[in-house]
Amino acid sequence: MTQARTEILQHLRKNNPGTARQPVVDQLARHPRGPQPAWETTTEQRFIEKVQAAAGTLQHIPSGGNIVDAITGFLQSNALPQSLVLANHPLLNAIDWPHEITHATRVAHAKDQCSVTVAFAGIAETGSLVMLSGPDTPTSLNFLPDNFIAILKRERIFPHIEDAWDLIRKECNAMPRAINLVTGPSRTADVEQKIQLGAHGPRRLHILILE
Repeated sequence: MTQARTEILQHLRKNNPGTARQPVVDQLARHPRGPQPAWETTTEQRFIEKVQAAAGTLQHIPSGGNIVDAITGFLQSNALPQSLVLANHPLLNAIDWPHEITHATRVAHAKDQCSVTVAFAGIAETGSLVMLSGPDTPTSLNFLPDNFIAILKRERIFPHIEDAWDLIRKECNAMPRAINLVTGPSRTADVEQKIQLGAHGPRRLHILILE
């Protein structure tokens, strides 16, 4: 460590005694919320509008029994092979997949074209999906394949990101290794200032809202 850095750190410690730490700890423990935007539409409608504005697509399905038809329709409409890589989620494990669809429950590989997983929550404020990492929900499913299908239960669409943090604290024993907010397909405008989808992740994001 250089002498200059040592002097800077000593100065910071001198002017920020250890007793100043407790107010910060107390503030974090209260989980205070800052200003939050409001809108005139319903929470679900706001979520839909924001997803579409970010170039994502959505489809409502009445029950888990409609998942196969919805996914098959997505694959066919985009001329994709009927091959899926799945998250190890009870909702997906319970599906009796038709023999026309090949599927594997594992992490995503570079050759995989379409992944399916279940989102933890949706945020209406930004149209984002909240994805938690874990042994049964590998993060590679969210970003590696060109086509990402996320199943989102309707009752888990919340107005603001703070609502998702509250739910994570309530339902998870500990914070996941990674919490990803996915808002639309991957994109960049680095090349000639033109939007290009699929720059650093999926080219398509399709959300199945489960009633």
